Amino acid sequence: MSIDSYEASRKRSDEIRADLPEHPEKYTMLTGDRPTGRLHLGHYFGTIRERVALQDLGISTRIIIADYQVITDRDTTANIADNVRNMVVDYLACGIDPAKTIIFTHSAVPALNQLMLPFLSLVTESELLRNPTVKAEQDASGHALTGLLLTYPVHQACDILFCKGNIVPVGKDQMPHIEQTRQIARRFNERYGHVFPEPDGLLNDAPAIPGLDGRKMSKSYGNAISLSATDAETAKLIKKSQTDADRNITYDPEGRPGVSALLTTAALCTGRTEADIAAEIGDGGSGTLKKYVTESVNAYLAPIRARREELLADMDYIEDVLHEGNRAANEIANATLDEVRETMGMVY
Repeated sequence: MSIDSYEASRKRSDEIRADLPEHPEKYTMLTGDRPTGRLHLGHYFGTIRERVALQDLGISTRIIIADYQVITDRDTTANIADNVRNMVVDYLACGIDPAKTIIFTHSAVPALNQLMLPFLSLVTESELLRNPTVKAEQDASGHALTGLLLTYPVHQACDILFCKGNIVPVGKDQMPHIEQTRQIARRFNERYGHVFPEPDGLLNDAPAIPGLDGRKMSKSYGNAISLSATDAETAKLIKKSQTDADRNITYDPEGRPGVSALLTTAALCTGRTEADIAAEIGDGGSGTLKKYVTESVNAYLAPIRARREELLADMDYIEDVLHEGNRAANEIANATLDEVRETMGMVY
């Protein structure tokens, strides 16, 4: 993505952010996650907290649990049903309200997935191969490039456009997906007739949440603190995190990634700055730092974890949330597919 293109996207994103509180009724937001495991602090500070804020502004909010996209780079669906249900539990515990937000799964909404067929005719092989996320996912998985991974950006366009989504919270690295979705919407509208909005990326300023080893927090790296972890499990994870021998605690992400990652985690959970926390700990060493981080994380997550326990005690309610979300998503998707077929002249 060119600098000029990014700057234009940033300007548009800033304009939308200013307008959201004034005219929430103008916007439909689509976002989601792949159910590959438990959600963690990186998900919470990176996206979920913002979803709750947008939902509470009164914006039409849809969250997709992208179960079909699990098999873009994995050979099994073992544990997927448990992951889906626990993802719903995590969402609700963090403040997503199913009375305001539709939560649904890919596999339960056939009309959404049927949009793949006309949308695939609107993109070229070279355009799909150029998408940096496709390359990154393939490199990370070590798998051969499957047809599903190659068409991953088109599937994401279906996710966004089936509900006429016009804003998508993203980081800078996800902007190519938004550009491809805009391109698909534009080409469809030009070729057949106007059906879809051209969505904008709502760029977030959330920092890359570091894991306990200084790398990006990720389930696959084993460096993540799950929202569902107990206080004791959290303490054990933080205690095992890598620091260094220097007892004087300073914030230096390049030179001291382990120490700095812990400081950032504490800063997010307390609202303080990394430098302020480092100055307070001073020569207390990594043991004092880890104790402070553990207490900060556990205190911050306490209400979320308490709500999780309540929800886990009523899994029938979780099933109801999923069923109602899938029903509502199907209603929207069926109406959009009918409109697409009519616009294409395919009503017989």
